[in-house]
Amino acid sequence: MQDMSPQSAQEAPELTLRALLTGICIGAILTPCNVYAGLKIGWSFNMSITALLLGFMVWRILLPSVTQRPWAILESNISQTTASSAASIISGGLVAPIPALALLSGVILAPGPLIAWVFAVSFLGVWVAWYLRTPMLYRSGLSYPAGAVTAEAMLDLFAEGRAAMQRVRVLLGAAVFSAALKLSDALLWTIPRWSPGAVPAKLTFALDPSMLLVGFGAIIGLRAGLSLLLGALIAWAGLAPWLLQTGQVPMAPDSSNLFVPLVEWLLWPGVALMVAATLSNLATNLVKRARPATDSASIAKVESHRTLRLLALGGAASLVVVLEMVLFDISLMAALIAIPMAFFLAAVVGRVVGETGIPPIGAVGKLSQLSFAAIAPAQATTNLMTANVAGGAAGQTADLLNDFKCGMHVGASPARQVVAQCFGIATGSVVGSLVYLALIPDPQSMLLTTQWPAPAVATWKAVAEVLVTGLDSVPGAALWAALLAAVMGCVLGVLDAALPRRMLRLVPSASALGLAFVIPASTSLGLFYGALLAFLLSRLFPRWSATYLVAAAAGLVAGESLMGVCLAALSMAT
Repeated sequence: MQDMSPQSAQEAPELTLRALLTGICIGAILTPCNVYAGLKIGWSFNMSITALLLGFMVWRILLPSVTQRPWAILESNISQTTASSAASIISGGLVAPIPALALLSGVILAPGPLIAWVFAVSFLGVWVAWYLRTPMLYRSGLSYPAGAVTAEAMLDLFAEGRAAMQRVRVLLGAAVFSAALKLSDALLWTIPRWSPGAVPAKLTFALDPSMLLVGFGAIIGLRAGLSLLLGALIAWAGLAPWLLQTGQVPMAPDSSNLFVPLVEWLLWPGVALMVAATLSNLATNLVKRARPATDSASIAKVESHRTLRLLALGGAASLVVVLEMVLFDISLMAALIAIPMAFFLAAVVGRVVGETGIPPIGAVGKLSQLSFAAIAPAQATTNLMTANVAGGAAGQTADLLNDFKCGMHVGASPARQVVAQCFGIATGSVVGSLVYLALIPDPQSMLLTTQWPAPAVATWKAVAEVLVTGLDSVPGAALWAALLAAVMGCVLGVLDAALPRRMLRLVPSASALGLAFVIPASTSLGLFYGALLAFLLSRLFPRWSATYLVAAAAGLVAGESLMGVCLAALSMAT
């Protein structure tokens, strides 16, 4: 991928009024789609490429002659940063802990307090991301596939010349194919999910025809892909059958899918592995002071904002603590403990996203719930809403780190991206909260039904109900598995920081390995297939792959994302 030259970046307009307004308008359109999808299927879409293409279409195709100045690449980056942060607002709790709280306690926040709360936990995530920017992007040099894909798509859209236009054609062709496959699967005919027998299907082993997974797999690389495959085999082909055979996880005779009961056990070792690896990796890097992935001048420039970062992080944390106490009557001690918990778990999510592209928001939320089961046992509200702080901060941290990665490639100003992110979360907080209240005016009678299955709400509610009695309610075997996974994670985290890069391919990625425990095996397999396909193409057709592989992967991600948004809007309209 070719970065934009510093000189051209300085000359191009960036934080303009039309860029912010475009991002706000696109974010206001995309946010309801994610709220709807989250309540329906417990899944949301990364909207960066969707927002990028929509903004480009408006200013370069539909309205090219409205202004004398053409739509610039850095304006496009500000627009997609604003819109994607708005659409990511559901990590602030709108489709998981907030509805779960309403089901458990009957507490339904009014529009004003709900908007303030969602904004506060997301605002905290913005400054956590700013604080983590140096270790995650400069020292670790993580790939952040979602940000890399967005940058590739952006550079292709704004590049000139025959080769650039050919990359755009590859991107658009892959997008059309991916979108058509998604449309066919959703409306025209259901593509068979092949599985080797009924029991493997119940254990989530199936061939998922998602081109989005294939596209992300092509970007994350073979190491992460193989680690996901290994994790899926250990968790879903090894531990899951054992859990069923020994009765530690009961299997209902009429159960068509065992993902939910199994993942409530498997998430403990999976999350422990990811957390231990991240913390040991960060600690090793601090001791080692690893050689930066970029030049020392860039890191010095980032470090010069240390005071600003600390003040902003402190202000955001203070706002969250005050709202925890005022809105939910959480004790001062518990409210204060939620802040460092959110910071460390956001760092975990940031590293996992940097390697795999998938943010394990639900998984780290469960870890936070487990922690507060020991700190504040038998307090469901404290358990849910302190975990909400971790989840909300982690979601926006992941989104902004991806945007920072994209900005590094196009020559954007990180400080201006932070401004755009803040406008985005303000937009998403208002729109997302109002949409949630309009869709679910009565959570206790509407949620966990055929119309609104809300799987994420069910999981958060179940964990809170179990953990109100303390750690003794967690299966003993799960705690031993988590301890063993934590030890393994520490070893892998240290090796990841200490070994030279050429040796890392021999060591599994702890982030990908742990993630495979908390996502369906079909998802891990889809990512592995994409990584394997990209590896084979790079060996068989090295010149083509060097020029077009990332563009094709970006198209696959963009096509399914756009079609998913359209289908969600169609479902909402009907």
